Amino acid sequence: MATITHERVRTGRGYELVLLILAVGMGVFAYVQVGLAMNEQVPVNLVAQASVFTALAVLVHLLVRWKAPYADPVILPTAVALTGIGLAAIYRLDLSYAARGQNSGFAPRQLVWLLLGMAAATVVVWLFRDHRIMKRYTYLFLVAGLGLLLLPLVPGLGRTINGSRIWIGIGDIVSFQPGELAKICLAIFFAGYLVDARDNLALAGPRVLGMQLPRVRDLGPILVAWAMAVFVLVFQRDLGTSLLFFGFFVAMLYVATERLSWVVIGLGLFAGGAFAAAQAFPHVMARVDVWLHALEPEIYNRDPGGSYQVVQGLFGMANGGLFGAGWGEGYPYLVPYANSDFIFATLGEELGLTGVLAVVVMYMILTGRGIRTGMGVRDGFGKLLCGGLAFVIAFQCFVVIGGVTRLIPLTGLTLPFMAYGGSSLLANWI
Repeated sequence: MATITHERVRTGRGYELVLLILAVGMGVFAYVQVGLAMNEQVPVNLVAQASVFTALAVLVHLLVRWKAPYADPVILPTAVALTGIGLAAIYRLDLSYAARGQNSGFAPRQLVWLLLGMAAATVVVWLFRDHRIMKRYTYLFLVAGLGLLLLPLVPGLGRTINGSRIWIGIGDIVSFQPGELAKICLAIFFAGYLVDARDNLALAGPRVLGMQLPRVRDLGPILVAWAMAVFVLVFQRDLGTSLLFFGFFVAMLYVATERLSWVVIGLGLFAGGAFAAAQAFPHVMARVDVWLHALEPEIYNRDPGGSYQVVQGLFGMANGGLFGAGWGEGYPYLVPYANSDFIFATLGEELGLTGVLAVVVMYMILTGRGIRTGMGVRDGFGKLLCGGLAFVIAFQCFVVIGGVTRLIPLTGLTLPFMAYGGSSLLANWI
């Protein structure tokens, strides 16, 4: 008589744990290297910092093992590795800032935000084990996203920092950037809206130059998204966020309809808006000048809005060469905002081209696994949501790295998981 055996389905959680141990070890090793290079001793708070970092990663892993056993086993370790390297880079800059009597202590604050971010991630996993629940609240997420975007414009609540009004704060309390959470809410709304409207949006309209354009009546959504991006650019003076919102809506629209014409229309609207903004707003034109003429003395010495930051970042990365100067051996503190907007330049100087390419590969893995997860989801809402969030990470990395290397103008966005900034870290972990 034949014996029936039941094959156990592998969830990949053991594989995830092994990768997680390697990821945590990577961050701790970098942290130790910084201490040895700059103070000739292991950091005095190594045990405490490493214990907190390890405990947070393991707790998230255990919750995923319990609540989402079939989740992708590579995403969490990759995010932990990027966060650990970012913390080491921020700590390295803290030591340089403190030695020169400048404001420091950014790494402990980043660790606190990491605690909040991972706690928020566990809440999301707990509450939304079935992601389809979020589709029921599609328009509620729209209201929440728009509300978060408008918060910095509220008198007495909004804060203008470095020319952009994208922060909120009360008194001297730590400022927060609500737009980081808004992009999550709007991604959920876009996914819910497009999965319902994609049949109409995919209908063929007139044919122009061999391309099937959408019907004129269906142009409303992309025009609304474009208007929202222009609003952010004009009233909040935030080029990066406006570009990000419009970019990932067009990407999700293309994924939903599979019509290239939407991408062409989106690029046309972007080009027209960018040209008009450069002519109408001095701060946008200043970014273009820095991009095109960074090494000209007049642009380099302009204050504010000069190219000093960009040029110093380029010199730093050139100093790093192929294999880098080594942790603690470079001069990244000479670059303004080296721990946030220009953390990629910091890594380029200390780790070299080899190191930053490894970082880029990790971002590619994170994006690729996100898309792979979306392809494995059965419902259209889940596919669009995964694709949209993966595109946000990929697009943000491209814009940041492109700005630092002068491939495109600077936008003010930061590298996901790595750069200093509580708002960004919290949103990325969610």
